[in-house]
Amino acid sequence: MAQSIREETAKRLLGGLSRPCVSISGSTDLESLPDSYPWLLTSSLVVKPDVLLKRRGKSGLVKLNVKWNEARDWLAQAIGKELTIEGLSGELSHFIVEEFFPHDDATNEFYIAIRTLQEGDEILFSHRGGIHVGDVEQHARKLLVEINEDGDVPDIPFGSLFDDVKDALAQEALPRFVQSLYSRFCDLHFAFLEINPFCFDAATSSFVILDAAAKLDHTADFICEDKWGHVEFPSPFGRKFTDAERYIRELDSKTGASLKLTILNPKGRIWTMIAGGGASVVYSDTICDLGQAHELANYGEYSGAPTEVTTYEYAKTLLGLVTAEDTFRPEGKILLIGGGIANFTSVAATFTGIIRAIREMQQRIREYKVRIYVRRGGPNYQDGLKLMRELGAETGLPIKVYGPETYMTAIIPIALDEDKGISSGASTIQSSMRVSTWHEMRMEDVEHDDQFQTADISATTPKKRTFAEANGTAPASEKRRVLFTDKTRCFVWGLQERAVQEMMDFDHVCNRDKPSVAAIIYEFSVPHLRPFYFGTDEIFIPVVQTLKDATEKFPEVDTLINFASMRSADKVTRLAMDFPQVKTIAIIAEGVPERKTRELLVTARRRNITIIGPATVGGIKPGCFRIGNTGGMLENIMNSKLYRPGSVAFVTKSGGMLNEMNNILRIKADGCYEGVAIGGDRFPGTTMMDHLLRYEQDPGVKVMLLLGEVGGTIEYEVVRAIKEGTITKPLVAWCVGTCAPLFSTEVSFGHAGAWAGTDSEQAAAKNKALRDAGAYVPNSFQDLGEVIKDVYDTLIEKGLITRMVEPALPRVPMDYAWAKKLGLVRKPKGFVSTISDDRGEELVYAGWPISKVMQGNMGVGGVLSLLWFKRPLPDYCYRYLEMVLMLTADHGPAVCGAHNTIVTARAGKDLISSLISGLCTIGDRFGGACDQAACQFLKAYDDKQTPEEFVKSMASQKKLIMGIGHKIKSVHNPDMRVQLLKTFCKTNFSRPALIGFAEDVERVTTKKKDTLILNVDGLIGVSMVDMLFGCGAFSETEARDYISVGCINGLFVLGRSIGFIGHYLDQKRLKQGLYRHDVDDIAYVLPDLSTSHH
Repeated sequence: MAQSIREETAKRLLGGLSRPCVSISGSTDLESLPDSYPWLLTSSLVVKPDVLLKRRGKSGLVKLNVKWNEARDWLAQAIGKELTIEGLSGELSHFIVEEFFPHDDATNEFYIAIRTLQEGDEILFSHRGGIHVGDVEQHARKLLVEINEDGDVPDIPFGSLFDDVKDALAQEALPRFVQSLYSRFCDLHFAFLEINPFCFDAATSSFVILDAAAKLDHTADFICEDKWGHVEFPSPFGRKFTDAERYIRELDSKTGASLKLTILNPKGRIWTMIAGGGASVVYSDTICDLGQAHELANYGEYSGAPTEVTTYEYAKTLLGLVTAEDTFRPEGKILLIGGGIANFTSVAATFTGIIRAIREMQQRIREYKVRIYVRRGGPNYQDGLKLMRELGAETGLPIKVYGPETYMTAIIPIALDEDKGISSGASTIQSSMRVSTWHEMRMEDVEHDDQFQTADISATTPKKRTFAEANGTAPASEKRRVLFTDKTRCFVWGLQERAVQEMMDFDHVCNRDKPSVAAIIYEFSVPHLRPFYFGTDEIFIPVVQTLKDATEKFPEVDTLINFASMRSADKVTRLAMDFPQVKTIAIIAEGVPERKTRELLVTARRRNITIIGPATVGGIKPGCFRIGNTGGMLENIMNSKLYRPGSVAFVTKSGGMLNEMNNILRIKADGCYEGVAIGGDRFPGTTMMDHLLRYEQDPGVKVMLLLGEVGGTIEYEVVRAIKEGTITKPLVAWCVGTCAPLFSTEVSFGHAGAWAGTDSEQAAAKNKALRDAGAYVPNSFQDLGEVIKDVYDTLIEKGLITRMVEPALPRVPMDYAWAKKLGLVRKPKGFVSTISDDRGEELVYAGWPISKVMQGNMGVGGVLSLLWFKRPLPDYCYRYLEMVLMLTADHGPAVCGAHNTIVTARAGKDLISSLISGLCTIGDRFGGACDQAACQFLKAYDDKQTPEEFVKSMASQKKLIMGIGHKIKSVHNPDMRVQLLKTFCKTNFSRPALIGFAEDVERVTTKKKDTLILNVDGLIGVSMVDMLFGCGAFSETEARDYISVGCINGLFVLGRSIGFIGHYLDQKRLKQGLYRHDVDDIAYVLPDLSTSHH
């Protein structure tokens, strides 16, 4: 998306083509600034605001030919000043200071602009520049520079571009300057650059840039991050971002979803929270069409499957604005939570976040008399709408809920009509706008739904043109390739299991013989087969690592669905175009740099390859083929009758509106024949005209539908085609974004291409041009379905369309996950977990949110208590557990566990393998005696044995006493670990009874041998028993259960793992080679077979 930058930023990026300049803001120290920029003291200067403000000179805001002292004093007064210019009020927050260049403004001021177009970069040059430049569209010379597909900057064929320049030296120098300028334009991914004026410096035979305005394609930031440096994308003058807008922009930058918020009128009554880039514009249009532009408070949009948490933050921010102080309206406010029918965004998941925000703010919502109207469709919409309805019943808030059975924008006039005369500009709801409060539906309801077959639809019909024969063909034009049939198969780039399964389900209901997905290409996995369902049958789709493998295995496949990310989508597409069999490529990713896209298009045109996208959900041909998630879940496929072709083919930019169009066509006509979303970027791989020409030649298409939008000029190609007779079939058309001119500030709509650079790119201008050419153009989106029905009914009357008989449909088994959501099945759990939960907003340990764990400074001991014992313990228990871990972390490299770890590490094995080899040695003989020691000592204590009786009993059973004895340590050489732990326990434990008993046992055993001491394993065992019984957090039964299941040994395992990992890292750091044991340390004892008799 193209975003404006400051003049200082533009000149900095142009490097040596521009003279030195410096940016000044309120934080700049004007007194010390010349220390960093000495030329400020030696040069005459120009000072001007750098706030994206046009006509600064005419407004008296430019200081020319001044010295630093004067400039400094003026800046000190001007910085931060609020003023109103041409109806816009804003702050002069930034200024640019640069060297003054004296020149003759009558003869030495030139104009140049470079802008990006679908077919190349257009250069506009005028020998007249400055404030008298006039209408450059009319008098500037224009030159189109074609894009090089290899990414190199092309040499500009200047031709007569500079013929109007009188100065011979300037004319001679201009090609070199403009070529350098264009190189920077391409290399730095500018989307627009205007320099007005620039002057010729005869002394140096170079040019001086005076004023500049520019936009960068911000999607190229991952390419140009180092070249750009720090770049700020400021708001236009008079459009200062509020705290809420800044927060949503920040939220948008941190998520893969799309979030937009522009506040238009903070005291307005009508607020919107709309899902989908196209739908959000349609809602704004409709509000304005109904005479409520002055009450529209915001433009808001969320899309791209935002998480529940993200949607909650968005909704909470918006509700804070709706109920902000000093915005109360006695008549109340309206909140529209709307959208089209989603393709893949879970309505229930996003609504859960919205519901949470509404519930938290319900009191404020009630105080501000906010009425909420909901309309949505798509995956899990039944659950989402049900939750919304339940929220209204629970809170008593006025919430009305509608589903896809209601026309998309119908909730707007519903809301306005319920104002009881307050909104006098609102029109009465027409009968054409299906209005039905949502009710819960099941799959069987959808399959047998005929409620719309006899819809009573009547409205004022717009002016018609004469019908062309619906089965006519385009005159003298090249034959267009049919993209999709019921035999089309594709490759899917990326492990998109959900999308592939949805394609399989679509294939099944369309009665395809073979699944449409031939193979999945996934670079990060070994080749294998992955299971999917094709109807009731489980089939296996091959997953391969390279496109070469896929094409060799399936030479008949001609389509690629590219799910690669924005960073690699162009590389994958270019790779695919090198395989001659690939003829159609859908690029799903949003945010592909515009220049990269246009380079791909050059190659695609040369090789006759069709590209759909980028930034698209794809397209669908009912009964034949669907691209990925297009059409949404199976329920929507069935509801919109996409399992068989209709008579109307359409093209749109919006993926969300594609589903809405399918829904409208199913109701107003006989359904969709083919629908393509070319993508919301400025430069789609194919234009609307490309697809309309295909539809024109397809005898199955009887009516064509175009849904365009504000921005770009591709709709004018359609206008020309109608006038020239290239398009003869009936065409219904509408361009959304008619609200844009009514806004007092520039609004960043949901699609990257939805901004008008000229008046002709406004939606209203396009609609008028299409209507004048003979297309069927409604008065608003509200009337679109009405016009479609009128055209369709006329073709029925003329016998050009025959009503079809619905085909029998195979029943598709419902996925378990979806059936469970609908409450149709139940299944016992595979296993149970009671210690942690990662499903909510944050990780939870035994009921404690991780934030609470961290804030409580529980430490590792606290985390261990929650995850092992499912409860918090006294602080001294945390310290005890951590002390055990520290004391058992290591006991040198000679013990068997560390030895094994070291040997394995030196054998070149990885950390996990080395750690496991050490852990496998832990048992009764090494480290694993903690549990048995605890059990033995506890049983003796429970049986009220004396220490002497306990020792004699174990001896009579010929059993060792676990936890007694050490190879090195003795009574005279005590183990310091034991001493430290014993002291801690006696100091902090309220009843260290078993420790005392173990000490008495030690006195008995050491009489026999001084090394039969209580060792660290034994002390851990008995002290852990004392902690469990004495801390007050466990019942006796619980304490005994934890002892019996092995939790005490777990402490040793956990602690010793620290040391084992340390030994592994130590050996790797020392780069130790393969270990081989010294033969002198081995006793070789083999049988002597030399004297044996055979």
